[in-house]
Amino acid sequence: MDVQKFVEESREMIISKLHGKGILACSGGQDSTLLSMIAAPIKDIEIVFVDTGLLRLNEVERVKGLFEKFNVKYKLIDAKKIFLDNLKGVADPETKRKIIGKTFIDVFKEEAINFKATYLLQGTIAPDWIESGGASRDTIKSHHNVGGLPEDLGFQLIEPLRDLYKDEVREVSKYFGLPEVMPFPGPGLAIRIIGEVTEHRLEILKQATDILEKAVEDKYQGEKPWQYFCVLLPVKTTGVHGDQRTYGETIAIRMIDTLDGMTGTFSKPDWEILSDISANITDDVPEINRIVYDITDKPPATIEWE
Repeated sequence: MDVQKFVEESREMIISKLHGKGILACSGGQDSTLLSMIAAPIKDIEIVFVDTGLLRLNEVERVKGLFEKFNVKYKLIDAKKIFLDNLKGVADPETKRKIIGKTFIDVFKEEAINFKATYLLQGTIAPDWIESGGASRDTIKSHHNVGGLPEDLGFQLIEPLRDLYKDEVREVSKYFGLPEVMPFPGPGLAIRIIGEVTEHRLEILKQATDILEKAVEDKYQGEKPWQYFCVLLPVKTTGVHGDQRTYGETIAIRMIDTLDGMTGTFSKPDWEILSDISANITDDVPEINRIVYDITDKPPATIEWE
């Protein structure tokens, strides 16, 4: 892949399609951050980073620091309340994804009025539209930026990364000197909470995720897994804390290795690492009393649980 040529052609494509002003949707993940770097020199584009409330601990600060380091102008919109309100009482994963996709568009539409924008730039990549189905493809899951978009979008879409796979995204990111960011889904932690998303369940998952990520960064021997995260299950089980009975939450840990995100194999970390992670999570997050490890490849499973 000729990375410099791809970047130049992507900028030319944006300029040729942009007949007015555009909003660039940034979730803070690798794909949309890369698109922000590509589009930053182009006038009449406003980069919008939305705090959905579904991000990991300190995620907003990380993205802000990254943009400031690379002198990328952006606007931060705090939309935590509207996302959580819209997800209230919703358990079905496809419904969650569609609600999140629509809520993103609602937020961008409001900002577009202020900026007078009629175009929306997205960091959609190949696995997003492949898994979202269409034509002869089955819908594996509706990605919020494809199958989760409402029919009355109200924008003209520009998607320069549409034909890239994850390994290619990383290659282009290195061209800009972007640090490698572990893949994080656009719908955020909402699809790592099986069942209804609430502030309390989000806080539990954020704490467990932070413990897992720090442990892997500090203790993992050799090359780290491509992706590693926690999933909060809708299952409570009996446990013991001290000499007291508990009836607590269950967390599943997922570590997986893949090249392009289309297929993958579960990682096989040292048992001591998993033991330490389990002990740290159950010690520091009192609501959790059981940890399980996901040993499923993709396929038959997907990387995310929802």
